[in-house]
Amino acid sequence: QVQLVESGGGLMQAGGSLRLSCAASGLTFSAYAMAWFRQAPGKEREFIAGINWKGDRTSYADSVKGRFTISRDNAKNTVYLQMNSLKSEDTAVYYCAGGLSRVASRLTDYNNWGQGTQVTVSS
Repeated sequence: QVQLVESGGGLMQAGGSLRLSCAASGLTFSAYAMAWFRQAPGKEREFIAGINWKGDRTSYADSVKGRFTISRDNAKNTVYLQMNSLKSEDTAVYYCAGGLSRVASRLTDYNNWGQGTQVTVSS
């Protein structure tokens, strides 16, 4: 049974930083491309960052480029999202996702999802 469990969300003031973690189990983690998506109230879930199985290729949405960094530790079966210079518009539920493909930005490219962690940024 595949499980992706996010942690690290919370309340932060604008300009601050948070690091999200996603611990994976029940899959060959090192074979999976991983990604972070987010969904704000009343909006569609959107891709924000992805990383290939090896960790040497990444992709970011324009809205977070230069502020967020995705990384992974295959020895720990964990993917991270370092979020710096947070803005109020970053407020959303953040989801970890895994898919057997190269880095991609479509929801349909990922078939394993976590339950999400709330990030709230106050201005």
